[in-house]
Amino acid sequence: MSEDPSRITAMEVDTAFIKSKRGILKVAEMVTLFVAFVCFAVASRPKYIAATVLEFVITSLLLLLYLFKLNKRLTFFFWPLVDAFNSVFAAVYFIVLSLLAATTYTVTGTLVGGIFGLVFAGLMCVDSFVLFKNITFNQPRSEINTVNNEH
Repeated sequence: MSEDPSRITAMEVDTAFIKSKRGILKVAEMVTLFVAFVCFAVASRPKYIAATVLEFVITSLLLLLYLFKLNKRLTFFFWPLVDAFNSVFAAVYFIVLSLLAATTYTVTGTLVGGIFGLVFAGLMCVDSFVLFKNITFNQPRSEINTVNNEH
């Protein structure tokens, strides 16, 4: 009962992604979310904790998707567009959530968590801008690159 060696595929780690602008941006998003989570946890604010944990999990899964090149294997979604929509919705949601936390705080941890939430929202805005700029619809990449290089 030996396994067929042609069926065994190794997980390939894309170390270039972590060193790229998008990889650094994803790691920065996760760090700010973690700090916001710790602040909300210290302040004992369950609603804010749940929101930060949920977005931390989503961002972690997207990072792992790109890090292990699973986006090339799981082709039933156009992952950059999924990532872009997540970035836009998370940015809007965290702007509202963080402003609410910062303006109605009773504990300093809630204020600091709200500030880090706003920083996270800013990072998500940058991430969505970069993603939408790089997504091409109905045009080959070579055409887009030559058009962008001419201007």
